[in-house]
Amino acid sequence: MANRSTERSWLEQLTMTPTAPGREDRVMAWVEGWVERRSDLILRRDKAGNTLIRIRGRRRGDPVIAVAHTDHPGFVVTGAEGRQLKVEFRGGVRPEYFPDARLEFFDGDDERYKATLVSYDPDEKKGEAQLDRMSQLEPGDIGRWMLRTRKGGDGLYHLGHACDDLAGATASLAALDRARSDPARSNFGVLLTRAEEVGMIGAIAACELGTIPAGARILSIECSRSFPDSPLGAGPIVRVGDAISVFDNELTNKLASAVAADGLDHQRKLMTGGGCEATAFTAYGHRATGLCLALGNYHNMGHLTEVEAGKGVAAPMPETISLDDFHGLVRLLGLSVAAFNHDWDVSESLAALYEREKGILA
Repeated sequence: MANRSTERSWLEQLTMTPTAPGREDRVMAWVEGWVERRSDLILRRDKAGNTLIRIRGRRRGDPVIAVAHTDHPGFVVTGAEGRQLKVEFRGGVRPEYFPDARLEFFDGDDERYKATLVSYDPDEKKGEAQLDRMSQLEPGDIGRWMLRTRKGGDGLYHLGHACDDLAGATASLAALDRARSDPARSNFGVLLTRAEEVGMIGAIAACELGTIPAGARILSIECSRSFPDSPLGAGPIVRVGDAISVFDNELTNKLASAVAADGLDHQRKLMTGGGCEATAFTAYGHRATGLCLALGNYHNMGHLTEVEAGKGVAAPMPETISLDDFHGLVRLLGLSVAAFNHDWDVSESLAALYEREKGILA
């Protein structure tokens, strides 16, 4: 079983890996290599490219599946001639962040090319970029903001090109790595989806294709924009819903009760900054609840609150999370199997309270 230092190394490797909606191949290649080094795990990819990882052998009880997505908002090359690129942007970022933005693109051999975005239409989500030098870039290659990352001594992780949602994917894999040595958690697995940032397309495909095991209890993991009532460093978040729906109340209550009993620092919030894949899963009849990490510089949008108010400078920045929150999420995922197998019923205590106090109604 890996220690925190190793899990931190995985976090750095994955969150710095270039990715974009529909172009998640580098992340998936990293995951495949990770699984290949563990002979007791089995990986299955569906027709949409979603990846399901489970522990080999006999499993106890209905599956518990942690789900995270492997894409992040980014640029995709649609045309290349000389030092000129035509690009499209996939994902949600405010238009203030695009003018004259410095970018970096990666070819099929992972050669990096710096560029400047010289034009962009936010309605069409298409633009043109000029490279600093000639390249071997081709349509389908991807790019991202050029960011200044740094080591943090403040308990925060400042290296994240794509914490959303590669930090969630890392935490899921770390929890699976820990579950391998515990027969009681043999039913724990991980589903890594694609193209969440353009409408949860991978999650919908997983439902349409029957990728999700029968009877699965789903933990949909996200990195969600931090607000004053959901700060970084206050613990991982048991997410009761999103901007679209409220999640499975029984699973949510079981998980929150188990975490509270464990004494793990955590938050319990309705995160309304956007929708997440749990909404798709519940819409298709699956049982799902949500977990998330509070996220700074959501979608690499630095000074976002000020920009929304018309006051700040729109500067692309690394996404940030709390390292304590990250390690807490790994532990929280480890508690999920026992939590979901535990009965949660407040009816008896409510009935006892009624019997004790009903005289006040006389």
